[in-house]
Amino acid sequence: MSVLEMKVPSPGESITEVEIATWLVKDGDYVEKDQPIAEVDSDKATLELPAEQSGVITLKAEEGDVVQVGQVVCLIDVDAPRPAGGSAPAAEAPKQEEAPKAAEPAKQEAPKPAAPVAAPQTYATGAPSPAAKKILDEKGIQAGQVSGSGRDGRITKTDAELAAVPALGGTPSTATGARTTTTTKLSVLRRKIASRLVAVKNETAMLTTFNEVDMSEIFRLRKLYKEEFAQKHGVGLGFMSFFTKAVTRALQMYPDVNASIDGDFKINYDFCDISIAVSGPKGLMVPVLRNAENMSFSGVEANIKDLATKVRDGKITVDEMTGGTFTITNGGTFGSMLSTPIINPPQSAILGMHNIIQRPVAVDGQVVIRPMMYVAMSYDHRIIDGKESVGFLVAVKEGIDNPVEILMGGDERKGLGL
Repeated sequence: MSVLEMKVPSPGESITEVEIATWLVKDGDYVEKDQPIAEVDSDKATLELPAEQSGVITLKAEEGDVVQVGQVVCLIDVDAPRPAGGSAPAAEAPKQEEAPKAAEPAKQEAPKPAAPVAAPQTYATGAPSPAAKKILDEKGIQAGQVSGSGRDGRITKTDAELAAVPALGGTPSTATGARTTTTTKLSVLRRKIASRLVAVKNETAMLTTFNEVDMSEIFRLRKLYKEEFAQKHGVGLGFMSFFTKAVTRALQMYPDVNASIDGDFKINYDFCDISIAVSGPKGLMVPVLRNAENMSFSGVEANIKDLATKVRDGKITVDEMTGGTFTITNGGTFGSMLSTPIINPPQSAILGMHNIIQRPVAVDGQVVIRPMMYVAMSYDHRIIDGKESVGFLVAVKEGIDNPVEILMGGDERKGLGL
């Protein structure tokens, strides 16, 4: 018999362990070569593990296990024939035959004299069991405040665990609805995100500055050219291309915003690798647009669409999420009006977009209704001063308020590649 040992491949540089998130097959299944058999979580991405050969699989790790890169997680019997079907019912037959035999001794071994010593008879009506009494004492709840579900109204351990602690000065809850809880282990990716976000709050001098932008011109351009743009470029004309172009212009005007700290040194980048926050099934991920300063509107939209699809399908790679110099996140897609985004380390700044609201604003001495958006920039005050942060956000505002002159060189059709 030829058995293949499948080992965990390295998802990327510096990653030494992964977590088995989900087995996509069961122990004993016949798998085909290149068939996805598992999803594994690293601290940077979720990846599929394909079968290296066809055969019958034997699992050597459980869901939730943390395994080292190079560790054997399953065996594949490559000599096993493809099943003809019908093997499962045969496995059930012994259980059906043995069940009646197991039942007979049970009747003989439960004589009447054993009944008087049954535990429930030793408790008075409504009294808690020892385990239940301990829990109630810890919660500070009187036994009379709890309805028992055991024999003769006895309070069981489960009753005590579900008993609600009365509010200060109030009365105990008498709710009879479902009060279940579910405990789920955080994935490696989610745990890594959590630790990084806490580290940012503890290790950076993070501040946030705010402004607002008028989306009127962008609305006009999208309404006027969206169909022609889609027909020519094969992608929609969205908000993200305008903001990405405005950000790359502002980064070139204020290079300290496009920088990071490495110990006692500051690293400035002469390129703009823009991380775009995308919500996926496994949480928030930030794939990177490389050299976004050189991209056209259609190039930005096409690359964002491709990366977002990979995130949502679980196909994104570690390399595609590594090395950004600045991040854009759009909480407005979920209805957020205003927030203070957290820096994505080792970057030094992040721009937060929000929802668009029709609001009255003063224009040339007149009150008019305009589609307005609040924008927020969080930054590391260790290397970015208030002057640079405010100036950067004003530069972004200029690009959004007046995209034709600022971002398109005065020619909207040529600027959109039409």
